[in-house]
Amino acid sequence: MRTVVGDVTDPDAARRVCAGADAVVHLASVYSFDRRRRADIARTNVRGTETLLRAAVDSGAGAVLHVSTIGALIPSAEPQLHPGSAVGRPAEPYLASKAECERIARRHRAEGAPVRIAYPPALLGPHDPGLGDQTGRLRDTLRGLMPLWPTGGFPLGDVRDTAAVLARLAAAPAPGTPDRVFTPSRYLGTADYLAALRAATGRALPAARLPGRAMLPAARLADLLQRWWPWHIPAEYGAAYTCVHAVPVAPDAGGGPGPRPGRSRRRWPKPSTGFTGPVS
Repeated sequence: MRTVVGDVTDPDAARRVCAGADAVVHLASVYSFDRRRRADIARTNVRGTETLLRAAVDSGAGAVLHVSTIGALIPSAEPQLHPGSAVGRPAEPYLASKAECERIARRHRAEGAPVRIAYPPALLGPHDPGLGDQTGRLRDTLRGLMPLWPTGGFPLGDVRDTAAVLARLAAAPAPGTPDRVFTPSRYLGTADYLAALRAATGRALPAARLPGRAMLPAARLADLLQRWWPWHIPAEYGAAYTCVHAVPVAPDAGGGPGPRPGRSRRRWPKPSTGFTGPVS
């Protein structure tokens, strides 16, 4: 394996990494709802996507995969998301950056480039090499640092299922694979998420749930305080915003892997994943 180290926003580095590649998977971005990372988000996500996808397309790679996020499609006027869903206009910096990246990828596809887009949900799973955003939120919940939760919910998936879908899309997508693919997810209400954690850990995890939209002003205030407060405040505006605006992926958006076996007897909705469905 050849390793090329460079800045994703550097055109020369992007050209080096894409040169001679059969497939290019663009995963590089700053994912965080932490206000202190906003300068990194603004500097990296959109410019990096524009730079890397341009280099990938110019290199002649046979497959180019842009890893987006379900959050790039919210808020949505529709009750469920599907491959033809419009790009959202979220009022949150990280999600807004991903929506702009989404527009860049769709523009390349409309111009005839071999660009596909994958939409992972919020992801959890083993072997996280660092404390990722979702893992950090889970840790804060188990530590009792999140006693208040908004109503609503969010799509959640296993990182191993998403990795398997991305590998297939990059290596050998089946004929007729859509241009836009949702990786496996379940939409979980925040009450179901907390119930699953209680069942898995045996902890009480006391928490109150308040109307999501009513919590947004308080979450925005916490977001403003984070600018000066030296320690991380778990009440992130972006997380509350997602719970308020996220909607499920339509069941007919795909028919990929089924639920992973688990020890809980709770029956969860069938996950949605996209290898079939309409293409726009």
